[in-house]
Amino acid sequence: MRLQTVLHAVFPPECLNCGAPVEGDFALCGPCWAETPFILGAACDLCGKALPGQTADGERLVCGECHAIARPWEKGRAVMGYAGVGRKLVLGLKHGDRAEVARAAGPWLARAGADLLSDDPLLVPVPLHRWRLTQRRYNQSALLARSMASVTGIRVALQALRRTRATPTQDGRDRDGRFANLADAIRPHPRHGKALEGRAAILIDDVMTSGATFAAAAEACRMAGAAHLRVLALARVGDDA
Repeated sequence: MRLQTVLHAVFPPECLNCGAPVEGDFALCGPCWAETPFILGAACDLCGKALPGQTADGERLVCGECHAIARPWEKGRAVMGYAGVGRKLVLGLKHGDRAEVARAAGPWLARAGADLLSDDPLLVPVPLHRWRLTQRRYNQSALLARSMASVTGIRVALQALRRTRATPTQDGRDRDGRFANLADAIRPHPRHGKALEGRAAILIDDVMTSGATFAAAAEACRMAGAAHLRVLALARVGDDA
């Protein structure tokens, strides 16, 4: 008898969100899947935010926020909206030691970011400061990048960037405050950052709100010589959040 079969007999797989029985590991049950705000239709081409209506083939859509803010990357995608089940999953990953959410997210990220993968990019997780990493014990963005890599076979540049100062929380800050808080906080690693030179890179993070963290990381990638930049988030905060 296979070990996995034995484990399932003792610990039956449960829905990531509600704990209901499911057929496989790292899965959502049918009702929770239906309630998860996956972004499957029209979306902003720069930040991945869901937009009303449908998009025609080849049509480039840009949301109002991305029209107002210069984005230092070329294209962006997100798996889901940061609401309901999506918000609960992200918070579980970020603050609840629920690494299994990252395991489940690998195929989701690969699907959402499929059109970002055409030129052998590197997956670059947004870094945590060493103090935050010590407190949390893991970088959720690195877990997401590794999970996506296990599905796509794309190389992860885990240490290409580093957080050079411990930034206060972004919670409660307006857009300008978020950007100011992240100014000069991320830099290419003196040694490992060289992997980015001349390469395309996809920045990976758990949530995109204003885009300030992605912008700081993108500027660091440019400093390291990255040729093309895209961003991919597990969740995108919407206008009604």
